[in-house]
Amino acid sequence: MTVPVKIPRAWAVLLILALNACGTQPAQLHQRQFLLFGTLVDISIWSADKKKAENAIAQITADLEKMHHEWHAWHDSPLTRLNKALAAGQPGTVPPPMIPLLQKSIALSDASDGLFNPAIGKLINVWGFQQDDAPNSTPPDAARIHALVTQQPTMQDLTLAQDQITSRNPHAQLDFGAIAKGYAVDLAIEKLRTLGIHNAIINAGGNLRAIGTHGDRPWRIGIRNPRGPGVLASIEARGDESMLTSGDYERFFEYQGKRYHHIIDPRTGYPARGLASVTASVTVIYPDAATADAASTALFVAGPPRWRDIAKKMDIQYIMIVDDKGNVTMTPAMAERVRFELKPAPTVSIVALP
Repeated sequence: MTVPVKIPRAWAVLLILALNACGTQPAQLHQRQFLLFGTLVDISIWSADKKKAENAIAQITADLEKMHHEWHAWHDSPLTRLNKALAAGQPGTVPPPMIPLLQKSIALSDASDGLFNPAIGKLINVWGFQQDDAPNSTPPDAARIHALVTQQPTMQDLTLAQDQITSRNPHAQLDFGAIAKGYAVDLAIEKLRTLGIHNAIINAGGNLRAIGTHGDRPWRIGIRNPRGPGVLASIEARGDESMLTSGDYERFFEYQGKRYHHIIDPRTGYPARGLASVTASVTVIYPDAATADAASTALFVAGPPRWRDIAKKMDIQYIMIVDDKGNVTMTPAMAERVRFELKPAPTVSIVALP
């Protein structure tokens, strides 16, 4: 999970006192945290105008709550009604706000060779990850998984014409869990700009985008340690930038000593693991959060055999992969920006893209 790294309280107090001494209204950090999209959402705004910041936070919160309802994969929603139509072999009506999300999902699925695949909603459901309660405590029956994988639902099965969508495969069921939070963060950042906010961070469970600065310094973003408490590393954001982490620690259960998480490999129907080592988290940096969200999932699924090729296809330069032993693999571009916070620092391999 990526989280903003806050300045020490004592420094903030000294800064406020210094600005007050000059007779100016100091900028402050205005924040709100709430649960949405099945995770903790954090909005942080750096502004001297308290009323403006609070108004912006209220509007963004309302917008995100609306998106959460419209894109919900198992509560009654426009998305579940759309899935019912597709399963019945009928055309479905796509609400106008969902059309750009659907179009982007189709394009990113194609760019990732289908490793990012929002059409595998049935697989996600059978693993127990489409419910409000804790996921299943035992893996599904292998024959049931095999049957769903054999149907090979993909985003390319879908045809979108204006606001109508049809599917040539009735087993394609949409679940935007691997892109919705990033896409929602992008829309929220756009809204902040229209409200005159230019220094902010929105973080939705590791789906983060930062704009502007934190006063006279860049926003510094922390990358969660996937196998322990605290922050593994941190990175300074460069203006408008998104940083996304997909990890096996958000939604999972353990059975007979093995972890089963929510990042499903559409090729096998099982949670993605990797080969020689077990992938624990993948962090990427990219201008927009939706692309970063989809890419972090695709690279997690790709694993050691293919992640470099998929990164090149998706034009991702900044990548950090952490395995379940704490070993880190990074691209050269990411290595130039990462500062490790854990002591001693982990074992690091730097691997160039093709």
